[in-house]
Amino acid sequence: MEFTFWDVLRNLLLATRWTITLSIAGFICGGAGGLLLMMFRIARNSAIRTGARLYIELFQGTPLLLQLFLVFFGLPLIGVNVRPWLAAGVGLTLSASAYLAEIWRGCVEALPAGQWDAAAALGLHRRYQLQLVILPQTLRIAVPPTVGFLVQLVKSTALTSIIGFDELLRTGNVITNATFAPFTVYGVVALIYFAVCFPLTLLARQLELRLSR
Repeated sequence: MEFTFWDVLRNLLLATRWTITLSIAGFICGGAGGLLLMMFRIARNSAIRTGARLYIELFQGTPLLLQLFLVFFGLPLIGVNVRPWLAAGVGLTLSASAYLAEIWRGCVEALPAGQWDAAAALGLHRRYQLQLVILPQTLRIAVPPTVGFLVQLVKSTALTSIIGFDELLRTGNVITNATFAPFTVYGVVALIYFAVCFPLTLLARQLELRLSR
């Protein structure tokens, strides 16, 4: 069976939607977990801080590919059968939460200590200090590294092809095996990744300029 360039492009574009869907799911779920972990990292309770730090060091200190393997092959050992899309989502969420927590913690700690003192002087509870004073200021400096991590997350979805998730790279591998045209197929795959990631960097610049005002 012969494949035209448009056949290849159409199939790759169809696979791109799963790459984008997985990236969005991993970023949203990982962001929720990362925000919670960030709160734990700056908590006053030392046990909570230590637990959050150990979690972050565990997921930052091990390869994402290994984490995907452990989720995909480990959960069935305890009686939980997972499909590739679920294992991919869980693996990316766990990894993203660790990285985003550290990114946002660094942004919070980049603010002058006087901001905390000023909020405390107003009689605000620590939760309201974060909500009303600290986090709004943190947002401005957190946008660039957060969007930068999102770009990395989009590219990291390629690793999920190893556990059978039909994202962009896995589809490219299948098409390459059928067409014997690796340069053309992988070239198109690279262009699609660029087309997805480059607008995110432009968005980050626009948001940074807007927030800086």
